[in-house]
Amino acid sequence: MSITETRNGSWPAGIDAGFERLITGQVRGDAERARLKRLVGVLLASPFVVAPAVLPAFASFVSGPILMAAACAVFALTWIGAAIVAATGNRTFAEPIALFCAVVAVSVAIAGSGGMATPAALLAAALVFEPWWISSSRMRAAGGTVAACAAFALSAAVSPHLIQSWLSMSVWGWLAPCLYIALTIPRLTIADRRDRVEDGKMLGLDAKFDAPVISLSCSGEIIDATNAAGKLFGLTGGLLVGRSLFERVHVADRIALVNALADIKAGRCDVATELKIRVRDDRLPDAGECFVSVALDLLHVSRADGLITLQVRDTSEAMRLRDELREARDAADSIEITKSRFLAAVSHELRTPLNAIIGFSDMMLNDLAGSLADRQREYVGMISQSGHHLLSVVNAILDVSRIEAGTYGIRPEPFVVNEAVELCGSMMTHQATAQDLELSVTVRPGVREMTADRRAVQQIIINLLTNAIKFTPAGGAVSLDVFRQDGAVHFVVADNGIGIASDDLSKLGQPFTQLSNDVSRQFEGAGLGLSLVKGLVALHDGKLEISSALGKGTEVRVALPLEGPQQNCQNADVAEPAGAVVEVPRLRFEDEKIRKTA
Repeated sequence: MSITETRNGSWPAGIDAGFERLITGQVRGDAERARLKRLVGVLLASPFVVAPAVLPAFASFVSGPILMAAACAVFALTWIGAAIVAATGNRTFAEPIALFCAVVAVSVAIAGSGGMATPAALLAAALVFEPWWISSSRMRAAGGTVAACAAFALSAAVSPHLIQSWLSMSVWGWLAPCLYIALTIPRLTIADRRDRVEDGKMLGLDAKFDAPVISLSCSGEIIDATNAAGKLFGLTGGLLVGRSLFERVHVADRIALVNALADIKAGRCDVATELKIRVRDDRLPDAGECFVSVALDLLHVSRADGLITLQVRDTSEAMRLRDELREARDAADSIEITKSRFLAAVSHELRTPLNAIIGFSDMMLNDLAGSLADRQREYVGMISQSGHHLLSVVNAILDVSRIEAGTYGIRPEPFVVNEAVELCGSMMTHQATAQDLELSVTVRPGVREMTADRRAVQQIIINLLTNAIKFTPAGGAVSLDVFRQDGAVHFVVADNGIGIASDDLSKLGQPFTQLSNDVSRQFEGAGLGLSLVKGLVALHDGKLEISSALGKGTEVRVALPLEGPQQNCQNADVAEPAGAVVEVPRLRFEDEKIRKTA
């Protein structure tokens, strides 16, 4: 019996839950479990009726101690039978044996008390009622009627051989019928309550919810549960009722359940707890048990009786998807790290032969190894030019890989902005002139010194100017405007080149990505320029904004803090700077402007 349900005034539900817990969990059908509960209940209660009804018939033959021993034997044998039925879930042989024993007991009780006119004759009604009560079958009730007739006939045959004792002639004869009536009333009450719940006249959880919902006491004992909750736990709702939820919760999650119940008692209404519960799974061998992830959502708290109503949501699929997502992220991160290490290793291996190629080709161009013919000088010049281009690509790959790996170190220090900008402009003037472009570099008044990594700032300017010159047709114009605003130095590179379409917006800043239109594909490059610029700007806590329109040119705006970065300062050696792990922020797009990649 569930003590909590009895304490809360629902003693019929408590009795029903108590018998439910006696039946083995291997019996899954609700109808069969109900029949077994009734049979076990009858077997457990029958000795209280049989002993006072039958033993007085033998009072004249045996002594009191023997009668007491016989009464104990009746209780022991009957309860052992009830335990066997509850443990095995098999009532095939128990029902006929119990009915036969009942016929013998009723016939002896009637014969020993004096015949058909005695109160013991009322017990014959039990032979009709109990088969119908256990199986809910009219055929079993008809069989019980036959058994009652057989009991009357057998009592008439046994009556001459029994001597009536003074117990049979006293009020004692009414004890057995009264006990039977007293034991029948609770069963009828339980049946009436169940029928009212099933008919909707009495609102249980099943009448209110179709989802898995349980009702808990403040101590965590399950007071009521829907059929859906029973299916989720792999048990019938009756097997859940009367048990503590802590029994079904994984040991590691019981503290979380205690905290959740404490929060509910404290008046919090937004309690939602994820934990693992133990469920029975028919797919496992011998109907084994496993743990399933669920979430408990608070539905209602009854302040009157302290009952807590919770919805149980199966989150095992969500947890599986979450685990797969985490594994996929870990795999992607691992692939990214492996790629960066591979690029760094290959780049380092390429630099040594490239330096040799460039060095020896320059020596040959300067006639250090002897004079060359015009045709030979042209070929050597192409080798040197290609070597310098490939070396610049290798250096860019190394820089991008170090930025992605978080090992690119910067050394902020004060420097004169005008000098750094003029140096970059002079370096790019020859390339602009070769492509018949007008290059203008302007440093407005008020821009003097700033704190940053000068080498990185010059690399940002050179990459942006290179992109602008590369994607601007002959006769166009490229400009670099430097000014101070809102505590930052702004570098604005603008051109009237080919621009970019909105379809390429998502490719901005991705390494090894170039524009996909036919016009831009004719230009050389590995697609690392803007990716490198984005990383360097992020290391300086700066901002990068790019606006572009197809056929109307592009404007790139870089804003770097005047006083230098606040978190990414590195005191590293020049040869091998030790950078910090920095999360490179995404580019910020404003007013749905179109962007352009390197």
